[in-house]
Amino acid sequence: MFKVFKNHHPATWVPSVYFAMGLPFVAIAAASSLMFKNLGISDTKIAFWTTLVMIPWTLKPLWSPLLEMFKTKKHFVVATQMVTGITFALVAFSLQLPHFFSFAIAFMAIIAFSGATHDIATVGIYLNELSPEDQAKYVGWQGAFYNVAKILSGGALVYLAGELEQNLGVVHAWMIVMGIYGIIMVLLSVYHMKMLPTGGSSTEVKSLKEGLETLKDVAKTFFQKKNILLSILFVIFYRFAEGFAIKIAPLFFKATREQGGLGLSTSEIGMIYGIFGAAAFVLGSVLAGYFTAKRGLKKTLMILCASFNIPFVMYALLAHFQPDNLYLVSIAVITEYFGYGFGFVGLILYIMQQISPGKYKMAHYAFADGIMALGFMIPSMISGYFSDFLGYKLFFIWVLIATIPSFLITYFAPFNNDQPNDKAVIVEEA
Repeated sequence: MFKVFKNHHPATWVPSVYFAMGLPFVAIAAASSLMFKNLGISDTKIAFWTTLVMIPWTLKPLWSPLLEMFKTKKHFVVATQMVTGITFALVAFSLQLPHFFSFAIAFMAIIAFSGATHDIATVGIYLNELSPEDQAKYVGWQGAFYNVAKILSGGALVYLAGELEQNLGVVHAWMIVMGIYGIIMVLLSVYHMKMLPTGGSSTEVKSLKEGLETLKDVAKTFFQKKNILLSILFVIFYRFAEGFAIKIAPLFFKATREQGGLGLSTSEIGMIYGIFGAAAFVLGSVLAGYFTAKRGLKKTLMILCASFNIPFVMYALLAHFQPDNLYLVSIAVITEYFGYGFGFVGLILYIMQQISPGKYKMAHYAFADGIMALGFMIPSMISGYFSDFLGYKLFFIWVLIATIPSFLITYFAPFNNDQPNDKAVIVEEA
C-alpha cells in the first residue's frame, strides 16, 4: 500500500520533483557540451569548464545542515526551481554577447549551486515523507524520471536546437533552447507550490553556530560508519567509466568522420537520444527497481554493475567501425541506455540503504551523493584531454579499461544494514 501524506500521493510529486532535479544537472553536463561545440569551443575547454562548474554537486554536504535552520524543505525546492529557471534565461541572453562563454559558464555555476541545494531538500522530502516500502517501490521511478530529464535534454531539446540551427543560426537556436529550460523550471516551481509535501519543518537547528556544530557532527558520524572507506570507494568508482564517456560521446557523434567521429547532425543526435534512448532508459530503470526489490540489492549488485558498465563497449565498436547506418548507431545507444538505466538503480539504492541510515539520514545521503558526484566529475573534467590525446577510437578503449575498478569495488562492497530476506528497502533512522 502507498502511504499518503495530506493527500500528496507520491505519484503526484516524485516523478516531477526528480525530473526537476535532473534537468539542470544534465543541461550542464551534456547538452551544454553540444551547444558550446557548435559555437566553436574546443573539446578540451568544454570538458574542463562544464565539469568544473558542477562542483557544487560535490560540495553540497557543506551547507546541507544549514538548510535545517529555515522554513521547510518544500520552500527550498520551490525557491531553487524558480532561481534555476530565471538563471537559464540569463544563459540564453548571454549567448549573443562577445564573451559569451565566460558569461554562460558563470551563470551555469549559479544554476549548479541552486540545483545542488534543490537536491538536498528533495532527498529530505523523499526520505521523510515516504515509508521504507514506498522508498523501495519508487526508487525505480525516481531514477527513471531523473533520467527522463537527461533524455529530454540530450534528445528532444538537442533535436529542436539542430532544427532551429538550420533556420535561425546556432546562437538564436540555443538561445531558444536555454529559454525553454528556464520556462520548464519555472512551471515546475509553480506546480510544486501546490503538489509538494512539506518534508518536515526546520526545527532541529536554531542558529548558525548550532548549524556548524551540526555539520561537524554530521561529518564525524558519517566517517564513523562501519566500513565507510570501502563504501566511499564504491560510490566513487561505480561511475568512473561513465565520467569519461558521458562528455565525449555526443562530441564523438558530432565530430566529422575525418576526425574519427560519426558526422551526425545535431538533430540526428537529438533523435537518437530522445526517442530510442528515452524508451530504453525508462524501461531499464523501472525494471531494475522491481528486479532489485524482489531479489535484494546484495544478490543483484554485481548484475547491476555489469549492466551499467559493459554496454560502453558499444561506443568502442562505433569508434572502430564508424558505421554510417543510423539504425546501427541507434541500436548501440538503446543498448547503452537500457544498461545505464538498469545499473544506475544499484548505486542509488546502495547509498540509501547502506550509507544513509542513522541520525542524519538526509545529510549523510547528501555526503554520499556529493562523493558520487566527485567520482563522476574528476574523470569527466579530464576526459577532453584524453580524447584529444588518444583520438576517439583509443579513447573508448580506455573507457572500457576504466570499468575495471567498478567491478573490483562492487565485488568488495560492504553490506552492513542487511534487511530481512535481503529486500531492497531503506533502513529507518535509529
